[in-house]
Amino acid sequence: MSSKEKPTLGGTRIKTRKRNIAAPLDPAAFSDAVVQIYLDNAGDLELVAKSLESSDLNFSRYGDIFFEVVFIGGRTQTGSVKSDEGERHLYSIIDCEPTREAILPSVVYIQKILRRKAFLIKNLENVTRRFLQSLELFEENERKKLAIFTALAFSQKLSGLPAETVFQPLLKDNLVAKGIVLNFVTDFFNEYLVENSLDDLISILRRGKMDDKLLEFLPPTKRTTESFAEHFTKAGLTALVEYNERKIFEVKLKEIKAVLTSQVTEEINVDEVIETVKQQVKDAKLPEIEVVHVIWDGIMNAVQWSGKNQQQNSNAVLRQVKTWAPLLNTLCCSGNMEMELMYKVQMQCYEDAKLMKVFPEVVRSLYELDVLAEDTILHWYRKGTNPKGRQAFVKGLEPFVNWLEEAEEEE
Repeated sequence: MSSKEKPTLGGTRIKTRKRNIAAPLDPAAFSDAVVQIYLDNAGDLELVAKSLESSDLNFSRYGDIFFEVVFIGGRTQTGSVKSDEGERHLYSIIDCEPTREAILPSVVYIQKILRRKAFLIKNLENVTRRFLQSLELFEENERKKLAIFTALAFSQKLSGLPAETVFQPLLKDNLVAKGIVLNFVTDFFNEYLVENSLDDLISILRRGKMDDKLLEFLPPTKRTTESFAEHFTKAGLTALVEYNERKIFEVKLKEIKAVLTSQVTEEINVDEVIETVKQQVKDAKLPEIEVVHVIWDGIMNAVQWSGKNQQQNSNAVLRQVKTWAPLLNTLCCSGNMEMELMYKVQMQCYEDAKLMKVFPEVVRSLYELDVLAEDTILHWYRKGTNPKGRQAFVKGLEPFVNWLEEAEEEE
């Protein structure tokens, strides 16, 4: 090779890989093509699904537009839920009658599409969220259809609709204030409960982080338990009303218990704590049983436990009982409440291993501090109905009971 010749590479020539050339964006053409499939099959969703499966339409790029066509019959205008210019069909969810029989086939159809094209799940979520955030742009009858569809989607366990996708977008201030959200969820609840239990509904609400925020569906001017009860009772949803009342009650209990534990921990004056608890109990309208539970839990939650040292834990409990006996004495003021306190102490000592052996000492201390009457203790000993740990506790309490009985005989 002469010095002037340029060197060349021998061997196999390496081909460079061509880049994928993206097709031009044409959402209008995609929408028209899907609409045409609906029209060609006269809205027969079984045939539409088959035609879509055999088509070469680019669903991965135009997934949102596909669901717009499913829901409203065509591509939406920018910033609206109304159909844009172009082809449109009349077999959409919005065009159905507002009944489960009319809308259920669309749910089944979407489920079938998603099984074959799982990547569309996110698109369904996107479009659903956008429509729910824009409920005010739909007619009242159309909103009812969307509510029925959403309820059926959950009932049929349709993929692509997480509970938070449904409930969180509804909490827009303007939608709530106009009562649009309240009407929507009422239709949703009624439809869902046709084939599902209240527990199933609560499970969905819990996943959507709304199980303890049901009042937020009401307009601010009507956001009271009374308005909630009135509205949903009229709608035939008394079970939901009862659930909400229980939930609110549980929240009140938790708040009272937390305040009490805090005051006990901070060693606030007993008389001051008594007045605070009495007022809270009155405001919350707590039944006697719950009063006993709240007070005992509030006191015990403030105990400073000492690891596994049995004697130190026993002493800590007894000190707490002695310190806060006036609170128990003031509010546990009937035979029924005293008996409930006995059962409450029994359950805590049964459930907490470090307290198993302290039961007799606690009962005796409560007796000496005039919280528990002799008759209450003897009745529990002879006829108590709670079996949890009863055999061991009865045996442990036997010497004290014998002493009480002997004193009774002497009198």
